[in-house]
Amino acid sequence: MATRNSESKELKGAGYEMFIGALSVLSIVNLIFLLALEGQSLRRVLFVMDAVLSVIFLGDFFFRLRSATNKMEYFFKRYGWADLLASLPFEHLKALRIFRIIRVFRLMRADGWEKTKQTLARDRAENALLTLVLLGLLVLEFGSLWILHVEELVKGANIVSASDALWYVIVTISTVGYGDRYPVTAEGRIIGVVIIIVGVGIFGTFTGYLANAFLAPRREKNSGAKQGSSAAVLRTEKLEELQELLVAQQRTIDELQALLKD
Repeated sequence: MATRNSESKELKGAGYEMFIGALSVLSIVNLIFLLALEGQSLRRVLFVMDAVLSVIFLGDFFFRLRSATNKMEYFFKRYGWADLLASLPFEHLKALRIFRIIRVFRLMRADGWEKTKQTLARDRAENALLTLVLLGLLVLEFGSLWILHVEELVKGANIVSASDALWYVIVTISTVGYGDRYPVTAEGRIIGVVIIIVGVGIFGTFTGYLANAFLAPRREKNSGAKQGSSAAVLRTEKLEELQELLVAQQRTIDELQALLKD
């Protein structure tokens, strides 16, 4: 029971744990891609994305270390050392990221799947933001790989390097579209359309999240004030009822005393 309580406390939120778990799976997939892909430009895209993931994992390590009740226990018994080493941009250490995936399943199982579902449903705004970040990273990586694979060797193409592909996806997903990099093939343009549609959805949802973040506290404050006012009114009414009961009780006692005297 103590172990389960400790694991439950280590859980940083179901949505956050699933986000870190998904990024860990993505990093393992990237390792496989690095072994399978031969194009130097494609491999550079993976190196850039792995650097981004390494920064996120390093931030996750410091977040867990800072919030851990027992820092030594987290570092040595809860695979904190593996989190730290797996965050470093060295290929032979990236396999340690499998420990993150194992921990996500272990922690969520300790917290209970039903409770996890309830938490996901309750924290929709926070989970939406994490989903947007995950979706943005997926589109950035696979969109860059896909567009580079299609356009790189085509005559007259201007997306011929990893930086070209990453730049094109970033300006497209953000719906800015400078136009300095663009696909020249039909397949590349289809990819561009998909990225634009996803980008509109991401930034539209992000706008909604910001609106909720700024307005929700105000609504909660107003709701709390109303609840406090209602509670005060209810207490006043109960006090008045008690006073009336005490007066009636005293009247009855006086009447009984008068009858006994007679």
